[in-house]
Amino acid sequence: MLEGRDIICFCNDWDGDPLSKKHVMLGLARKNRILWVNSIGNRNPRVTGRDLRLVVRKARDFAAGCRRVADNIYVFSPLVIPLHGSALARRFNRWFLAATLRRVCRQLAFRNVITWTFFPTSGDVVGELGERLVVYHVVDEYSEFTGTDKVAVAGMEERLLAKADVVIASSQLLYERKRRDNAATFLVTHGVDVEHFRRACRSDTVVPDDLAALPRPVIGFYGLIADWVDLELFRFLAVSRPQWSFALIGRTQTDVGRLQGLPNVHLLGRKDYQLLPAYCKGFDVAVLPFVINDLTNAANPLKLREYLAAGLPVVASAIPEVEKLDGLVAIGRTPMEFLAQIEAVLRSGATGPQLERSRAVEGESWTSKIDHLSDLVASVEQPRRAMQAAAR
Repeated sequence: MLEGRDIICFCNDWDGDPLSKKHVMLGLARKNRILWVNSIGNRNPRVTGRDLRLVVRKARDFAAGCRRVADNIYVFSPLVIPLHGSALARRFNRWFLAATLRRVCRQLAFRNVITWTFFPTSGDVVGELGERLVVYHVVDEYSEFTGTDKVAVAGMEERLLAKADVVIASSQLLYERKRRDNAATFLVTHGVDVEHFRRACRSDTVVPDDLAALPRPVIGFYGLIADWVDLELFRFLAVSRPQWSFALIGRTQTDVGRLQGLPNVHLLGRKDYQLLPAYCKGFDVAVLPFVINDLTNAANPLKLREYLAAGLPVVASAIPEVEKLDGLVAIGRTPMEFLAQIEAVLRSGATGPQLERSRAVEGESWTSKIDHLSDLVASVEQPRRAMQAAAR
């Protein structure tokens, strides 16, 4: 297993919601040191208040330098020019980012580092840091996100795949696509914090007031409300069943105008990760309504296993990773079928968190997934270390 290693991780911002990336690094940090490099961007910036605030925050965080945020985890916020279609900007980023990261590694006394990156936009700087090993852990088809320079991001990923010693894919479709460019590609799906979400099944867990006040049944969703969430489907469901309550929990990153004015749709905003089991307890049915496109077809939504760990009945759109869980999850391929599947759950009476459903994902814990990842990367690293030692 990986133990006593120094890992540079290119990731999303540490202070964001705990995505799969954070679960992986927290697990690896039990026996290794992590330099978590906050997001170097995936999409082109726009002249908006949100993006301007982001620029100011990035500059402030860069000036603050490296900080310790947890046992064995240090966070550094780099400065880059997020114009991935510009060759000049990419050359500057490669030089400046490599120089600043090497300086931070010297400060932390990092030696013989492993670079573990989740973002293709790191493709130009990876390999410039004196790494012993490069791991590309791909969890999304990043060139398909709205606002990205698709050609530039795809090109950076192609270079990253050529440099990677190990590629880890979180979905079957990503695995099939990436192994065309790198034979050392492995499928490792997401895990789940079973014990955390199983709190939804406990009698002493209290449903928060803003959810408890809604008329039943409550059809619930949590996660980033972005353009891959099928808000037209939400509207259809809400209009079709005005007696049901629809609770959407999460930060809004897209136009939700089509839901406004519907009295049974409740946008409750972002909630802390620690509170999610309590909100799950207040759901009668959890839903995963995704637009079907190249981005979502390659996704393996973390919340899917979290819903199941909370013991909830789930109705979801027909993306490939949902299809693999057919039997644990009800699938709606059309709006009418989606509605019928929710009604079938409500008629069955098996609504809300049920311990038996939670037990179905016990083998999917993050601990087991991280042990697998650790063994996998160590199995590649050890022969390389032996070869390097023999060469000396």
